[in-house]
Amino acid sequence: MTASTLLTPTRAIAVIVIVLAAVAGGVVAMNAGGGVPNITTVTVTHGDFVDYIQIRGDIRPAKSIVLAAPLQSGGDLQITKLVKNGAAVKKGDLLVEFDATTLEQRLAERRSDLKSAEGEIEQLQAQQKINAEERKTQLLKARYDVDRAKLDLGKRDLISEIEFQEAKLALADAEQRFKETEAKVKSTDTAAEADLIARRRKRDKAQFDVDRTERAIEALRLRAPADGTVNILTNPRTGGTFGGGEVEFREGDRAWAGASILELPDLTSIHLEARLDESDRGRLKVGQQAVVKIEAVPGKDFTARVDLISVLARVDFSSGWPPVRNFDLGLVLDNPDPRIRPGMTATARIAADRMPDATLVPAEAIFQKDGRPVVYRLNGSKFDEQPIEIVRRGREQAAVSSGVTTGDKLAVRRPEADLIRRKG
Repeated sequence: MTASTLLTPTRAIAVIVIVLAAVAGGVVAMNAGGGVPNITTVTVTHGDFVDYIQIRGDIRPAKSIVLAAPLQSGGDLQITKLVKNGAAVKKGDLLVEFDATTLEQRLAERRSDLKSAEGEIEQLQAQQKINAEERKTQLLKARYDVDRAKLDLGKRDLISEIEFQEAKLALADAEQRFKETEAKVKSTDTAAEADLIARRRKRDKAQFDVDRTERAIEALRLRAPADGTVNILTNPRTGGTFGGGEVEFREGDRAWAGASILELPDLTSIHLEARLDESDRGRLKVGQQAVVKIEAVPGKDFTARVDLISVLARVDFSSGWPPVRNFDLGLVLDNPDPRIRPGMTATARIAADRMPDATLVPAEAIFQKDGRPVVYRLNGSKFDEQPIEIVRRGREQAAVSSGVTTGDKLAVRRPEADLIRRKG
């Protein structure tokens, strides 16, 4: 290093003096009005004043088919098969199957009873056929005895009076035996028919028990009544501890009779269900348009309209004390997207109030002083405290009639006292 590159003490002092002079000049320049305060500002604009109400809710189908555990079970049922959540299914597809071990054992027993009853009928019919042939033979023999006695009685001219009287007695006996045999045959046939009817009733009852058990087993298989996309419902018996969330039904869970297991939503009509604050209830009406953003479908806005505002308020104790009173609000989406699924979270912006051709001031730039609204307008290096007249006020912006003009820069926080220009 050469001597020419080194600073001498005199030269170093000169450099320091120059730097200090530059810094002092900058400070003087700022105080003279050339600097801009380090405070974030927003710009006054001109256009349509729109007061938006923003709500948050969940996507729900307008219509859905709920499939529940069968009521005739009489107790808890274990889920052995369950379709995956979000699966696309066709009409008739098996969605849920419950454990049917007990019913299948009962079905086997009742089928055995049915087979036994049918065997008894077959055996009885075979025996009755044999007995009927025997009774037919007895009846034919009795008829033959009557006919032969009549023939003997017709030989009156060839036999003596005593023989004739004996023939008359023989005919009377034959006719009596025929009548007795005929009555006995009828009585036996009637008894046989009654016995067969009883056996058939026993068989019919066994068949009814089999059919009923088969229907009960089939009822444990929940099938899709229509095409759709499956939405598994939550099981209230899980996650029931304080602060724990409910989880969906899964294979192996036990469900009580009538428990709702899943639903097939109609995705052609999708609703956004939300809660509306009591203060906003009077600002909305059915039919108003809204823009909906769904977190699971980024980059796309959906148009919707208000189709439900409850008449009665509902008290919400989950938000602390005192409890909040709010209303049920429903919006229907105009053009549902196939990516939308029930349970998704969404936000909606609803235009509650409009005023065209207005001077617009962002709400964050408006402050209160002595009971009047004021803004702090940037003027050079300081801010002017400026009263304004508000015509309409919303949550995001206000329409003003005086005090500011389009293009003014306003502070979004109250400036320090030394940054506010004194009047006069």
